[in-house]
Amino acid sequence: NSVYSQLLEGPCMSELEEMASKEYTSEYQPVKEQRVQQQGVHAIHGVDEQNEADGCGSSCCKYVLVVVSIILVIMFFPFSLLFLIKVVPEYERAVIFRLGRLMDREAKGPGIFFILPCIDKYSTVDLRTKSFDVPPQNILTKDSVTIFVDAVVYYKIYDPVISITNIRNASWGTRLLAQTMLRNVLGAHSLSDTMTNRELLANQLLTHLDVATDPWGVKVERVEIKDVRLPQQLQRAMAAEAEAAREARAKVIAAEGEMRAARSLKEAAEVINRSPTALQLRYLQTLSFIAGERGSTIVFPIPMNVLGGMGTWGVAGGGEGGGGLGFGGGEGGGLEPGFGPTGGGLDP
Repeated sequence: NSVYSQLLEGPCMSELEEMASKEYTSEYQPVKEQRVQQQGVHAIHGVDEQNEADGCGSSCCKYVLVVVSIILVIMFFPFSLLFLIKVVPEYERAVIFRLGRLMDREAKGPGIFFILPCIDKYSTVDLRTKSFDVPPQNILTKDSVTIFVDAVVYYKIYDPVISITNIRNASWGTRLLAQTMLRNVLGAHSLSDTMTNRELLANQLLTHLDVATDPWGVKVERVEIKDVRLPQQLQRAMAAEAEAAREARAKVIAAEGEMRAARSLKEAAEVINRSPTALQLRYLQTLSFIAGERGSTIVFPIPMNVLGGMGTWGVAGGGEGGGGLGFGGGEGGGLEPGFGPTGGGLDP
């Protein structure tokens, strides 16, 4: 927190505000390199003070021990080569300390390098990109909603020397700082911003974290917010709200459908009203559809107007010798075929 407050009070605050409002692009790296060039190379803890405090006694003691170590190497040659030659792979660098002092500002490697037994010690630093999960953090948002947020951070060490001399454990320090930064950044935004603007918040978190870990020789490459979990009560409330909104939309859609159907039925009724025969055809079409769906017996009622027409036909066809299916007088009248002096028949 103290490091974070010092960074906010420094000259980089305006740059942070400008970067936080934009997405993280390749433009950020030149800005950082320009800032490092303006401020100079990061100081290594204790090196400058020790160089000034070196006295004649310490220098003489140092030279004596170096000579003794060289003599031991010569005496036990070639077995001393096992302790003299060291190898580091391509993705690692070695920081050498001689008598507890940093031997060189530049790390050794990759490949073969030499140390003096008994007085030199070295530490290897992995330069590959590493990642870690930020455990779920209980965060209180700006609108007083408690959420649980976890993230993942990708980082690498770009300066092995200051990652060893300026901090005891750069990886552990980056983990703790990522947790604090996550709470600080998300706590300044509302729940809706956290749910909808994850990329912007991740870029803002990346900017703050990269600036804070820069004195440790750590370069934060990527930050991703993995999950935002809400409390169960808030989830149920949001689900009920969403369900009510869906039901309201469904009712509106159903009402609009009924209104359109009513308009269509009105137009169909107006068309049928102009032609009475169309109603009979529609009626017969409906019966045909029902008969095709199920093989059942259908009682077909005969409309009264049809019977009235048949009666009229019978009266018109009745007479002496006439027959027909209608109603009328004559010797052959009736519902059965009539026979008269002239032969009768089925026609009216």
